[in-house]
Amino acid sequence: MAEVKVFPLCCVVQNYAWGKVGLDSEVARLVLGGDPQAVIHHDEPYAELWMGAHPKGDALIKDNRISQRTLGQWIADFPGSLGSKVKDTFHGQLPFLFKVLSVNTALSIQAHPNRELAARLHAQFPEHYPDSNHKPEMAVALTQFEGLCGFRPVEEILNFLQNVPEFRALVSAEAAEDLQSSRDDPERTTHALKKCFTRMMNCEKKLLVDQLNVLVKRISEEEAAGRDSSSSNGELLLRLHSQYPGDVGCFSIYFLNRMVLRPGEAMFLGANEPHAYLSGDCVECMACSDNTVRAGLTPKYIDVDTLCEMLNYRPAPASCKIFPCVQDHSDPCVYLYDPPVADFTVMRIQVRR
Repeated sequence: MAEVKVFPLCCVVQNYAWGKVGLDSEVARLVLGGDPQAVIHHDEPYAELWMGAHPKGDALIKDNRISQRTLGQWIADFPGSLGSKVKDTFHGQLPFLFKVLSVNTALSIQAHPNRELAARLHAQFPEHYPDSNHKPEMAVALTQFEGLCGFRPVEEILNFLQNVPEFRALVSAEAAEDLQSSRDDPERTTHALKKCFTRMMNCEKKLLVDQLNVLVKRISEEEAAGRDSSSSNGELLLRLHSQYPGDVGCFSIYFLNRMVLRPGEAMFLGANEPHAYLSGDCVECMACSDNTVRAGLTPKYIDVDTLCEMLNYRPAPASCKIFPCVQDHSDPCVYLYDPPVADFTVMRIQVRR
């Protein structure tokens, strides 16, 4: 039999509830484009398309010349197909997982552990942390893509603490004053920001619900009267509350940068970087892992203590969170997104028409 170098894959679709529904989803459209006979249910969410060899979503090989059923089985039998450098560095495993995401409602407030923490969490709680690998990831927008990423500059957080008394009530006046007084000392700022965020995430449920209801009522009345609610980030607050009523993650918008990426723009999410996806379509590449520490805007398992302890509390403006794309010098149609990890680099090829 002649050597087979390229074969088609049937990739796994994840129908998470936050995905876009039916053919509104880029994921569903890609599935249909690859197989015109595929059945797309118009009332079902199509959230993620997994292209890789992760055990939770190992792609099927669609080639009757191939005896292996999945991409993972093929790589296990022919590890040399990875190339010697990748094979040796990653012990014969495909080091990345490539996805397309179609986001209709917000994903969780989350971060991904580094290798050391991932190994510890997997050993202690394998039912919640399914592997021992780290999970740096990159999202490249296909459509306008909205998310939260990293802690805002301190001045922005302080403005919200001043303009949103309900937010200040969850953080506590004492923690807010510590942040105010720490502005000129980066080390003190890190500790004060951690204290503020941890106080909010661990506030009593009754206090949270009461303050969130007051805030929602106040913003709704402002908007009904035609007044500007931007000082309270009103539009986003009401949207998240409609999706996750009573959830502490609604208040995370006062800590984290709101990102709106244009098609082709990207953000890189290294270990311990707080983030959440809010809406839009993107391609996502990550280390081959499914480890996520969550603490809000989700019905899934949350681990507030681990998240608050692990996070990177270095504030920075939203502009610093856009990851640069570099044009390949040898080909003007090729653009590279090259993050500071060995697991993957993303290449975007612009086909001329």
